[in-house]
Amino acid sequence: MSFFTSLVSAFKGGGGSRAPVARGFISPWASGFDGGPLQRAPFDYAREVAEAYLANPVAQRSVRIVAEGVGGAPVACADEGLAKLLSSSCGAQPLLEVLAAQLALHGNAFVQIVKDGTGSPVELFPLRPERVQVIAGEDGWPARYRYVLADRTLDIALDDEDGWPNLVHLKGFHPTDDHYGAGCLAAAAPAVAVHNAASAWNRALLANAARPSGALVYDGEDGGALSAEQFDRLKAELQNAFQGHANAGRPMLLEGGLDWKAMSLSPSDMDFATLKAAAARDIALAFGVPPMLLGLPGDNTYANYREANRALWRLTLLPLAGKILGGLQAGLSDWFAEDASVDLDRVPALAEDRERLWAQVSSADFLSDAEKRALLGLAGQEATR
Repeated sequence: MSFFTSLVSAFKGGGGSRAPVARGFISPWASGFDGGPLQRAPFDYAREVAEAYLANPVAQRSVRIVAEGVGGAPVACADEGLAKLLSSSCGAQPLLEVLAAQLALHGNAFVQIVKDGTGSPVELFPLRPERVQVIAGEDGWPARYRYVLADRTLDIALDDEDGWPNLVHLKGFHPTDDHYGAGCLAAAAPAVAVHNAASAWNRALLANAARPSGALVYDGEDGGALSAEQFDRLKAELQNAFQGHANAGRPMLLEGGLDWKAMSLSPSDMDFATLKAAAARDIALAFGVPPMLLGLPGDNTYANYREANRALWRLTLLPLAGKILGGLQAGLSDWFAEDASVDLDRVPALAEDRERLWAQVSSADFLSDAEKRALLGLAGQEATR
């Protein structure tokens, strides 16, 4: 049997084993990688979180909008036990909010299933994704997970002694990695760096009375230069008496052939405000948040804001919430058979869409009441008069 035939047979289930994948033993987020043709610095998750979420207002607000939106989404679940697990909190934060933030920043979320003495799940505990490594077997598929905290290491098996799952791995799509997902933070990192640099430039410019510096030109009669002693004394006087925002605008007394030449910014140099706004839009784009919801300049009318809020739910929050709920339900399917999903009828941003659907279905005279109820998602509920 040829290799191609064996591969096809494995995918069809007739080969008796799964097709092998690339083996990975350490998280790509925990180690540096080649900068590629652009020669970028190696991506460091802890550093980028500090630069983006902790130091950049646009990135932090984007992540909070996505995470808090998913965490506050109304969840419909017929199983009370599963609904209780999904509504639990990790510390002071809702479980779904933490998982949404981890997927947006890191691209991976690892949920440990904590069980009681009977083997039933009693808590879903999200692990820090940068501390978890996928340990692959001989065929490249995950064999266990390794949790690394400083000098402590804990290996978590896929299943416990009774064959029940121990951990659920949620991840975003990564086209070149078989084990780890791609987060939005890596794509937003260059724009975050530009935005932070523009903010630092603005702060430095304001500290200098909102104008650039200048140069002292020595025009001695003999055409010579300043002596070393004169140069050191002049430098010390400038640092002590004229440098810093507290001395901005202070008049300078020059002598001995010294002339002050002020420098100015060209129109292209003054375009840093546009550059900062463009970087902010790139950050919002990476996290899937409409720019006007972040207060960025644009067509910020009420109608556009309403449409942007609807687009946020349709394009970002609902797909992310569906991925999280679907992944958790798949990992907990051994205990719970019911599905969990976002209740669209209870999402305020989608009320107009639901109202339009109800009006269209109600006006369809060629449909029976049962067909109308099925189209509205009410087929399983009894009609009341």
